[in-house]
Amino acid sequence: MFGSTTPKRLRDVIREIRSARTAADERAVVNRECATIRDTFKDEDNVYRCRNVAKLLYIHMLGFPAHFGQLECLKLIASPKFTDKRIGYLGANLLLDERQDIHLLVTNSLKNDLSHQTQYIVSLALSTLGNICSTEMSRDLAGEVEKLLKSSNSYVKKKAALCAVRIIKKVPDLMEMFIPACRPLLNEKNHGVLLTAVCLITEMCVLSSDTLTHFRKLVPQLVRLLKNLIMAGYSPEHDVSGVSDPFLQVKILRLLRILGKNDEDASENMNDILAQVATNTETAKNVGNSILYETVLTIMDIKSESGLRVLAVNILGRFLLNNDKNIRYVALNTLLKVVSADYNAVQRHRTTIVDCLKDPDVSIRRRAMELSFALINSNNVRGMMKELLCFLDKCDPEFKGDCCSNIVTAAEKYSPNRRWYIDTVMKVLTTAGNNVRDDVVSTYIQLIQQSGSLQTYTVQQLFKVLQEDISQQPLSQVAAWSIGEYGDLLVSGVCEEDEPLQVTEGEVLDLLGKLIASNISLLVTKQYALTAIVKLSTRFTQSLSRIEQLIKANGQSMFTDLQQRSIEYVSLFNTHAEMRSGVLEKMPIMEKQSTEPNGLTNGEASQDEIINAIVEPSTPPALKSQNETQNILDLLGGTSPGGVGQPAAPVSDGGGALLDLLGGMDLSSAGPSPLMAQSNAMDNLLLPAQPQPDLLGGVEVIGQTTNLTNGSPNAEIPGLTAFEKNGIKVLFTFDKKNGQPAVVTVNVQVINSMPMPVSDFVFQAAVPKSFQIQLLPPSGNSLPPNASGTITQVIQVNNPQKAPLRMRLRMTYTLNGSAVTEQGEVNTFPPNLWQ
Repeated sequence: MFGSTTPKRLRDVIREIRSARTAADERAVVNRECATIRDTFKDEDNVYRCRNVAKLLYIHMLGFPAHFGQLECLKLIASPKFTDKRIGYLGANLLLDERQDIHLLVTNSLKNDLSHQTQYIVSLALSTLGNICSTEMSRDLAGEVEKLLKSSNSYVKKKAALCAVRIIKKVPDLMEMFIPACRPLLNEKNHGVLLTAVCLITEMCVLSSDTLTHFRKLVPQLVRLLKNLIMAGYSPEHDVSGVSDPFLQVKILRLLRILGKNDEDASENMNDILAQVATNTETAKNVGNSILYETVLTIMDIKSESGLRVLAVNILGRFLLNNDKNIRYVALNTLLKVVSADYNAVQRHRTTIVDCLKDPDVSIRRRAMELSFALINSNNVRGMMKELLCFLDKCDPEFKGDCCSNIVTAAEKYSPNRRWYIDTVMKVLTTAGNNVRDDVVSTYIQLIQQSGSLQTYTVQQLFKVLQEDISQQPLSQVAAWSIGEYGDLLVSGVCEEDEPLQVTEGEVLDLLGKLIASNISLLVTKQYALTAIVKLSTRFTQSLSRIEQLIKANGQSMFTDLQQRSIEYVSLFNTHAEMRSGVLEKMPIMEKQSTEPNGLTNGEASQDEIINAIVEPSTPPALKSQNETQNILDLLGGTSPGGVGQPAAPVSDGGGALLDLLGGMDLSSAGPSPLMAQSNAMDNLLLPAQPQPDLLGGVEVIGQTTNLTNGSPNAEIPGLTAFEKNGIKVLFTFDKKNGQPAVVTVNVQVINSMPMPVSDFVFQAAVPKSFQIQLLPPSGNSLPPNASGTITQVIQVNNPQKAPLRMRLRMTYTLNGSAVTEQGEVNTFPPNLWQ
C-alpha cells in the first residue's frame, strides 16, 4: 500500500519535474505523482496530507488539473495545527472560488477560525474569506469581520479592513454595518491599518452617494493625516527613496479627490495641503512623481482655486521634460483630459508638447498629436500648422489619416484667410498622398466651390501638381473635378492671385486621358476624370471632337461602370445634344452640414454625386422635414448589393458598416444583370429634374407616426420573434394594405428583459436588392430594464417580384457605458406575405 510508504517531498517533485526533457516527460511525471497522491487521499493518510496537498498546489500552478484535492484542503483547514491550516487555506485560495458549491463547506471553519485566539490563524481566515467569499458567505460572516475591525490587534485590524472591502463589493447592503467602525481606524498609529482603512472608506464612497456625503466630514482629519506624513521626519519603517510612506499618501489623495468632487466646502479644506504636497515633494525619483501625479488628478477633479490648477498643469509640464517615456506619456494623457478646463495654462507648454511630436515612442507621438490639435486657435494656427505639416510628412502611415482630417478641420475653423486655407489643404493632399481620407476630398471640393475669386488660382495650382504626379489618388480626384468644373478658367490665361499659367485645351485633355489610361489610377479616379472630360465639352470651344473621341474610347473599358458612363455621355453628343449644356452646367454650391451622432456626415457629397454633378430637385417645405427623418434607399440603383434601411440617417455611397449587413446572403437569384446593376445615377443626366417618386408605390408616409395601434395587424398573418439574444428581443407583426399587395408593413417591437437599462438603441435592416425598404422613425432610443417598456418602429417593404422575403438585422446600443453591436438574419417570414 502507498499509505505505508513515505511520499516524496515537495522539493524532490519540483526537481523531478524540472529535469524532464520534453513536455511529454513532464506530463508523465505529473500524472504519476497525481496517481500517487490520489491513492494516498483514498487511504485517509493524515500524516502526510499536508505534504501531498502542497505538491498538488505546485502541480496546479503548472496548469495541470488538481480539483480532486479540494476536499483535502477542507480537511486541513479543520485541523488544529497551524501548519496544516496554512496549507489548507492556501489550497482553498487556489482551488476554490464562489462558482463552486463546495466552497460553502468551508464557512463553518472560517467562522471558528475568525474567533481563534491566535492572530495568525485569524489572519489566514480573513485572507481566505477576502479571496473566495460569495454573497452567502458575506452575509454569514460579516458580523465576525465587523467585530475584528474593533480589535486591539493592528495586524488583525488591517486584514479585517481588506476583507470588509471584498464583502461590501459583493453585498453593498452590508455597508452600513462597517461605517461606524471606519472613523476610529483613522486614529490608528499603524500605517498598515491607516492604509486599509482609507481603502475601505474609498470603496464605500464609490459605491454609495449617501455614504460619500457622510464621510465628507472626515476631510479635515484626512488633511491632518496627510500633513503629518509630509512633515514627518525620517522613518526607516516607512521611508521609500526619501519619501514617507508614498503608498498611504497616494491612497489619501485619491480619497480626497472623491470627497472633494463637486463640493466647494470640502475642496476649500484641501487647497492648502494640496499646494504643500505639490511644492514639497521631491521629483528626483519615481516615488515622488507618483505622488505628484495623484496630486494633479485631485486638483483637477475638485473645485480647486485657479492658481492651484495652474500649478498642477506646470507639474505636468515638468513631467514632459522627464527622461522616462512613461512619465511623458502620463503627462500628455492627463493634459489631454484637462485642456478643456484650463486651456490657457496648457497653452504655456505648447512648445514642449510640439517637441514630443518628434519623440521616438509611437504612443507619445500619438498623444502629442492629439493634444497639439486641441491647442490650435486663431492666434497660433499658422505656427501650429507648420509644425503639424512637418509631422505629417515624417509620421508613420497609421497616423496620416487622422492627422490629415484634423488638420483640415482645424484649418477650416481657424484659417486667417481663404487663400491660406486653400494652400494648407493642398499641402496636406501633396504630403499625405494616398493616406488622405475621403472626407478631406469632399471638404476641399466644397472649399473650391465656395471660393469664387480663388477658383482660377486653385485650378491652376492643381493642374501643375497633377502634371508632376498622378499617383496620389485623392489629389488626382480633386484636380480632375476642379479641371472639369473650371476648365474655362484654367485655359483663360488670367489669374489675379498668381502668375497666369499658359495652358492649351489639348494639354488639359491629354492629362485627363493619361489619368484614365494609367494603371495606378483607381476606378473612382477614372470616373472623376471621365466626367471631367464630358464637362469640358461645355467649357472648351475648340476640342469637341477630341472630347467625343476620348469618351468613346472608354466604351470598351474593362470596367463596366466606365462603359456605362461612356455610352451615356456619348448620348449627350447625339441623341440628347440639346440637353448637354443644361445637364453639364456648373454644380451649385454644396452646403456643409454638421456630423450626425451615428458617425455619418450630412452635406458631404458622395463620390458619384460629385462625379456626375447631379443637381437634386428642390424639396417642397412640407416634405423637407419628413425627408430628414426617413431614409429610402433605391435598391435597384447604385452599386450596393442590396437595400439597407436606417432611420434618420443620410445615404452614403460608401456605406461600409451598413452594407456589411448583407455579408453572407446569397443574392445571386435576385436583381438585374451586372451591367444593369451598376449605378443608374447617370440616368438622371438624361432626364429633366423631376420630383423623386415614392419607391413604395404611392404609400402615403407624410405625417405618419410610429404607432402600432393605428393599424391592427392582419389576423391571418402570424407574427414572429425576429431576434432574441442577451436579453434583447425583437418581435415582428405584419400588415398588408388593400390595393397594394406588394407592400408589407412590418411592425417592430423591441423589448429589454435585462436588469440594466439600454440607451442609444439603433435598429437597422437590410434586404436583397430585388426589394425596397423604408424605415420610419422609432418611438425612442432607450429601453427600460425588466421588460418594463418597448421601442416601436414601422418598416415598409416593397416586394414587386413576390420573392421570399429575407432580412438581415443590425442593432447597436449602449449597456453600462459600453457599445454593443448585435446582428441577426430572418428568413422565416410567413409565406402569405408575398403570395
